[in-house]
Amino acid sequence: MSSPGVPDLTTLRPRLPSPLQEVEDERFTRRGVRLLLKRDDLIHPDLVGNKWRKLAPNLTAAAGRPILTFGGAYSNHLRATAAAGRLLGLPTIGLVRGQELADRPLNPSLARCTADGMRLHFVDRSTYRRKTEPDVLARVLRAADAEGAYVVPEGGSNTLAVRGCRALGEELSGRADVVAIACGTGGTLAGLAAGLSPDQRALGVPVLRGGFLTADISALQHQAFGGPRGDWRLDDRFHFGGYARTTPELEAFAEDFEERHGVPVERLYVAKLLYGLVVLTDEGAFPRGSTVVAVVTGTPQQV
Repeated sequence: MSSPGVPDLTTLRPRLPSPLQEVEDERFTRRGVRLLLKRDDLIHPDLVGNKWRKLAPNLTAAAGRPILTFGGAYSNHLRATAAAGRLLGLPTIGLVRGQELADRPLNPSLARCTADGMRLHFVDRSTYRRKTEPDVLARVLRAADAEGAYVVPEGGSNTLAVRGCRALGEELSGRADVVAIACGTGGTLAGLAAGLSPDQRALGVPVLRGGFLTADISALQHQAFGGPRGDWRLDDRFHFGGYARTTPELEAFAEDFEERHGVPVERLYVAKLLYGLVVLTDEGAFPRGSTVVAVVTGTPQQV
């Protein structure tokens, strides 16, 4: 039973554990590799994939207070937070990167946020980059009239989120040799690796350029668990130019995968992950007899 002010997340009926689906794909089978999809995209129709795992503990911790979080103009995290607010009757505030957007028509993603009841506050890019500094954050909260809000960081990756994502690894314990996931802020990988068995390893495919995630993930694990957890590594080769960027080659790959297997492929994260796994398999990165799980963290964005 929920405490006063604490939302009852069971009313949302999440599908947990999420399904594990085997796909027959000759690009893997010819190398003796078995490919499974961890369908976190089927957990909840509005709080899709790792958004549920990261947001759920923060929604509980907010205890009914307004929730404020950060994101760019096409942020899936902002959309998920707005949807959670609508479903649970919680006020939400989105601090959006780019003051110049305030005077433009809302794109479909931000329009969906406002339709779900999120109040948007636009922040200039210089201030946004410094949003984790306490004095800057305090100033931004005052400007947004949100000083009493519960603050969730960009991408939702904080200590509670990382601990929440440990359940993903626990659901896959003993089910695969390698569990691979696309990474934005690294919080899901940090928790996933902590939940796997000692003989399993986690592979992260960053969707941003820059090579900064190793330090970020290590810091998240230290904050959440007191030190490093699990066997994990990153492969930075498959960002396709950076966040929110795709190429005709990636688009063609995603369409082909959808046609082969009937699974919708989200382009900014999941397509890059699956493309990377095909390349790695062809390179012989996984020994014959290996089972590889690809975590499907989202669905193609609907507007």
